[in-house]
Amino acid sequence: MVKVREDQPTTAEGHIDIDAWLTRLSKQVEISTEAHARLKQACQMANQAEQEAIAAENIWVTGISSFRTGLEMAEILADLNLDNESLIAAILYRAVREGKLSLDRVAKAFGNTISKLIEGVLRMAAISATQLDESIALGRESEEQAENVRKMLVAMVDDVRVALIKLAERTCAIRALKTATEERRQRVAKEIANVYAPLAHRLGIGHIKWELEDLSFRYLEPDDYMTIARLLDEKRMGRQQYIDNVLEVLRGELKSAHIEGEITGRAKHIYSIWRKMRRKNIGFSQVYDIRAVRILVPSVRDCYAVLGIVHSLWRNIPNEFDDYIASPKENGYRSLHTAVIGPEQKVLEVQIRTHGMHQDAEFGVCAHWRYKGTDKEESQNGYDQKIAWLRQVLEWHEELGAKGENPLADDLIHGINQDRIYVFTPEGHVIDLPSNATPLDFAYRIHTDVGHRCCGAKVNGRIVPLNHLLNTSDQVEILTGKRESPSRDWLSPALGYVNTSRARSKIQHWFKQQARDTNLADGRALLDKEFKRLGVVEIDFAELSKRLNCRSLEDLYIAVGASDISVAQVLNVAQRLQDDQSPADEKITLAKPSSISGEADVYIEGVGNLLTHLAKCCSPVPGDAITGYITLGKGVSIHRQDCSNILQLENDEPERIIQVSWGEAPHKVYSVEILVEAFDRHGLLRDVTALLDAEKINVIAMQTLSNKNLNTVDMQVTIEVQNFNALSRALTRLNQLPNIASARRKRA
Repeated sequence: MVKVREDQPTTAEGHIDIDAWLTRLSKQVEISTEAHARLKQACQMANQAEQEAIAAENIWVTGISSFRTGLEMAEILADLNLDNESLIAAILYRAVREGKLSLDRVAKAFGNTISKLIEGVLRMAAISATQLDESIALGRESEEQAENVRKMLVAMVDDVRVALIKLAERTCAIRALKTATEERRQRVAKEIANVYAPLAHRLGIGHIKWELEDLSFRYLEPDDYMTIARLLDEKRMGRQQYIDNVLEVLRGELKSAHIEGEITGRAKHIYSIWRKMRRKNIGFSQVYDIRAVRILVPSVRDCYAVLGIVHSLWRNIPNEFDDYIASPKENGYRSLHTAVIGPEQKVLEVQIRTHGMHQDAEFGVCAHWRYKGTDKEESQNGYDQKIAWLRQVLEWHEELGAKGENPLADDLIHGINQDRIYVFTPEGHVIDLPSNATPLDFAYRIHTDVGHRCCGAKVNGRIVPLNHLLNTSDQVEILTGKRESPSRDWLSPALGYVNTSRARSKIQHWFKQQARDTNLADGRALLDKEFKRLGVVEIDFAELSKRLNCRSLEDLYIAVGASDISVAQVLNVAQRLQDDQSPADEKITLAKPSSISGEADVYIEGVGNLLTHLAKCCSPVPGDAITGYITLGKGVSIHRQDCSNILQLENDEPERIIQVSWGEAPHKVYSVEILVEAFDRHGLLRDVTALLDAEKINVIAMQTLSNKNLNTVDMQVTIEVQNFNALSRALTRLNQLPNIASARRKRA
């Protein structure tokens, strides 16, 4: 159903009459005096920017006016009852996109909110550059690719108004294709059919969806479009007279039943007719809802009462009744649909819904989040939640309108945490990945062979490490070698090369395919290197193999070499084995924190286990911010940080104030000495200590010895770790620092 464009009012000289246009706009949406002034200022700025561009080029603009397009976009958004900030952003958007107006100038005149709205729409415009597969055509698209593009759009949106402004802009773009070249018609229509019309559908904005579908259908399938249009036009007069007679009958029946209803006839849009003909493989004469009436009533009870009236008047057609009130569509659409044999034995579709349901269907202001019916639906968290959030904010638009100074408040700029990201291939296809994906995950998502031969990656044209975290809208290019050569380092969780189960399983499978002797040698080298680095010498390898369900040490080496068993798993079992075999007095543990009269434990940071008691002057409870004071003979007194006594003591005896915190210290830690050999450089010691701090490892002691002649430095660091895995991770991270030659555990 193509909407007829309404020209903007003009002055006698042929220029747009801004005041008259604003008066007409105020009939669509409520505009305060202040908002009227700001809208007028935006119109003047957009008009001036266009005139300055014309003067600078000393030509008349031969294309479509950015100013007129901005006004048309604002009219579309006014139908959706958007706020004044959205209307201003729409008026200025095309001028900014075409380089006639800078974002800085917009921000200075109207504030950061409007400039950020425009900036968000510009980001979405980057999707227009996506090279969708040439085989994509209306009704024959690659659904996975098109859906990924739509998901990327949603993932990029933090403010629902951005999506709506973009939909309005695309609506104006396709309306203006009548005078465009055939190549541009096909490109824009294809993009709108596959991306923006479905997005409008997912948001539940029916009238925009229908217009986008019909216009894109007109250019992509012109013969089919004209065939259906001619069939409809031939019957238009007769169909309208038929509908008028039906409406008169229904109004009389509703009046007799004392039901207040609004009854209208509507034309099914052309694309919808064509799609039903293709889907059901039927002819035009078998499309039952070409003649259709819609009945709006106050309540759900009235809906079913009217349904009974319709079925008592005319015989219903079997299998052509749908109850979308009891079982709404996935986008929240609710209504009763029935097809009957009406007067003159002609098929008639009747839709029955409440006024609220009609608003939901037309403008997407549905109050319901996505209806969940299957496990598959429930698993699509991120995208569906974002769609639900967008649609819920649309409801807030409708409820709040423009009544307040800032009716949309801050809720509009709070998005939803995404569990998926959407990135581009070099050819412009969109690939979806988990939010913590790396270029290596991307490579294995493209093809197993690409992952195996991966030797580097570019993100947005820049070389990045293979453990670089990707973001939505990144363009990723994988650099490959001539032969397959996965690295075992890729499987190390500490290094973060792969974060998807798909990539990890593909790498593990590759190693399994290698020869037994190779796996044996690789596994032995891996474990020997790791145990040597960790300083583990005395360990019962036979028992270790048994606990890992391997028949012999050789089988253990093969399992590790084939990646069936990870080095981390071996270290965990070795840790437990060493704990079981070590005498109790050789275990290095912290004393159990003191218990305070049944209250929560207090751990004294930097001191250890001391006698503690709660100060009676302020009686701190778990959760309060606290400070400790070392008393004479009574241990540590625990005060609230805002206690007047402790504030006074901090001034009088600051040396006896210590830091304390609620909670419990680690029950068991191991004191370990590690040796770090490195080439000296500025900031080396800072980097080492910062890394250990980031790993939450306590440093007990540190000694450094520099050799100025060789420009080397040896560090001996005593740290506390909870297990071998923590030690292994720390040593692995240290070895990655620049200038570090080796980091290993000191042997006894």
